[in-house]
Amino acid sequence: MKSLLLLLCAVATDASACGTSITTASGTKAPSQICSGELIFNEEFDTFDFQTWNHEKTAAGGGNWEFQIYLNNRSNSFVRDGKLFIKPTLTADKHGERFLSSGTLKLYGGAPADECTNPSDWGCERRGTSVHVLNPITSARIRTVESFSFCFGKVEVRAKLPTGDWLWPAIWLLPRYNEYGSWPASGEIDLSEGRGNKNLTVHDLNIGTELSSSTLHFGPFWPISGWHKAHFEKRLETDQGFNHDFHRFQLEWTADFLKFAIDDEELGRITPPEGGFWDLAEFNSTIGTADNPWKYGTKMAPFDKQFYLILNLAVGGVNGYFPDNADNPGGKPWSNNSPQASTDFWNGRRQWLSSWQLGVDEDSAAMQVDYIKVWAI
Repeated sequence: MKSLLLLLCAVATDASACGTSITTASGTKAPSQICSGELIFNEEFDTFDFQTWNHEKTAAGGGNWEFQIYLNNRSNSFVRDGKLFIKPTLTADKHGERFLSSGTLKLYGGAPADECTNPSDWGCERRGTSVHVLNPITSARIRTVESFSFCFGKVEVRAKLPTGDWLWPAIWLLPRYNEYGSWPASGEIDLSEGRGNKNLTVHDLNIGTELSSSTLHFGPFWPISGWHKAHFEKRLETDQGFNHDFHRFQLEWTADFLKFAIDDEELGRITPPEGGFWDLAEFNSTIGTADNPWKYGTKMAPFDKQFYLILNLAVGGVNGYFPDNADNPGGKPWSNNSPQASTDFWNGRRQWLSSWQLGVDEDSAAMQVDYIKVWAI
């Protein structure tokens, strides 16, 4: 069974000189040999290693029409005192406010490191108007897509989440090769997602800085996803949010289950039946005659292939992650069905901008990452 899993994970290793491992890894930063229990990826952020981290460059909005542009810019992503900072800035601070409503954003570049990484939803070029302003926020999204991807292992990320209304920090993984098809067929692993609002509530429950969620996304085609069968939350005590201190976000990923934990406290584990994630989500009874994209994989498919790491800080969006029925001091400046949500958000900046403390506390609105470690199993 282990030899089959090694083949499915695509890169076999010679385990003759060490403990047998089912973990596989590839990329420029992956070890040539993998032993069980071995630390195979160790990012301490002593420096910003651009051979490890690739910046995305796009205004596509992550498929959710979020309000940020992702760029490679040291105002938005930098390393200081052994920690990575991903911090939002105002696009108008660089280009002027008039640019948002009349400028043209072009993210093409002549060098490989300057290429636009996602053209969908006018992500590489768009023009601002008074009705549809250009993305008013600039931020960063970085990934190990070329340097390190792996299948099966233990992950620990020590991080502090940001403070600021409508900020959306994420620590997550995507499949390197989409071997089961486009999202969500090849899966997504969300180690931690949060919201920067201190006092965002739904039915008197804080869904802002006091909450971190961990989720698997999987489904035969968009928009069908079985995420509700693999979603877990951790809520801290009042006024002790994930923005107050660093926490260890953890994943154990084996040939039998995936387990999420924070600070060694298990949030939940997903152990698919022999019929795999298709049966776990009961897709046969919910989507009729659609084909099972994982029928030739193991019971862990699509989570039996190599995934890479992603760190990003998004802002807003219209997919419902910031619910319209949530309560927030000062209200919510846009609705999720607005055809000009980004414009509404920007026009309502008096409601949210002060909560970011830009120019007052330079670290408050930044997601901070102390280290990322991955061990073989």
